[in-house]
This record gives sequence, structure tokens and C-alpha cells, in this order.
Amino acid sequence: MATITKKDLIDRIAERSMQKRTSVKRTIQQFLDEVTIELGQGNRLEFRDFGVFEIRERAPRVAQNPKTLEPVTVPAKRTIKFKMGRKMREALDAADAGTPIVQVRARLMERELSERD
Repeated sequence: MATITKKDLIDRIAERSMQKRTSVKRTIQQFLDEVTIELGQGNRLEFRDFGVFEIRERAPRVAQNPKTLEPVTVPAKRTIKFKMGRKMREALDAADAGTPIVQVRARLMERELSERD
């Protein structure tokens, strides 16, 4: 499994969309900044067919230090939960079944076009 960085995505999008890399980089960074701001304010972000990001409150708890075995108080904190959407689930299921990603993309694009009609 490969690790894809923001730079990799920027390069790929710039190439496929035939836009300047700096323009794509600015757009992606602005998008990520907006997502961060909205989640920081406790808002739920829903991207149809992709998925939903929402804030979850984790209650304080008592854990154990593995080295000393002493109890340690862990304070409450906020975390982000992601629930994948339909198209992402279908793409991952198809990839698990061994379907080449090119075929998965083609099917998703086909379905999207047919839903518009």
C-alpha cells in the first residue's frame, strides 16, 4: 500500500485538469483550511457519496501506564469521525474484490452520468 501525499494529489489534479500547479495547490489548501475551520467550530461536513466528517466527544477515562501499571487520568477530548459514503464504499468493495481501479472509476462515472438524466 502506497502513501499518497498532498503534493502527489496536487500534481495529479494539475495534470488531469490541465491547470497550473500553483492554482490547484491554492485551491486544495483553501479547501483543507475550510474543512479544518468548520470541524473546529463543531460543524458536521457532508460530501454526498464521498462521506461525512463529524466531531465526537470522548469522555474522560482512567487508563493504565503500561510501564508502571499505575492508573492515569485521560481527559475528555474531541475527535473526528468519518463515515464513508456510497461511492467510496462501492469503490473500496470493488477494489477488495480485485476489480482494477480503472474499471471502478469508469463504473462510478457511468452511474453518475445516468443519475443526472
